[in-house]
Amino acid sequence: MEPLAKIFGSPARLKTLRLFIFNQDSFFTPAAVKERTKLSGAIVRRELADLLAAGLLRKKGERASARYQANPRFEHLAALDVFVRNTTGVRPQNIVRALKRAGTLRLVALSGLFMGILEPQVDLLIVGDHLEERTLASAVHSLEAELGREIRYASFATAEFRYRLGVYDRLLRDVFDYPHRLLVDKIGL
Repeated sequence: MEPLAKIFGSPARLKTLRLFIFNQDSFFTPAAVKERTKLSGAIVRRELADLLAAGLLRKKGERASARYQANPRFEHLAALDVFVRNTTGVRPQNIVRALKRAGTLRLVALSGLFMGILEPQVDLLIVGDHLEERTLASAVHSLEAELGREIRYASFATAEFRYRLGVYDRLLRDVFDYPHRLLVDKIGL
């Protein structure tokens, strides 16, 4: 269990907090929270009830139509936001381990959200051989559940990546012309 999960009581509480802190303008149904955090329905209901009782969340609607959002009037929201944003991250080895199941990795580059930049086209660039898209999407969704944010990613076969690199593809320029970090580089960039 990571240290923050111990401080906040459980990994489930931490995932739920991250979801609402990183998406303060969005409303989520319990089903959406369950899907985004990869938690069971009973755990989601308990976490939502606890955070609602603490004043961190506000609720609109009743029962089946209930939607939850971070409460902008919560007195410690700004401090909690800064703390969670500064302490949230996924270890690089965990990212690579999750992605390896999708195929043979030749290049994995982090940019955007992982580098503290919220506006770029792509947060995660994956290049490999025989990449299975469903497995790759599942791995990215599990990383999203840990981070509490949507990850914009692009994946390419090695030949297509080399072609795009040769023609100065804008998507690749958005990754490599700005702050980025290479986790895997078997291509030799």
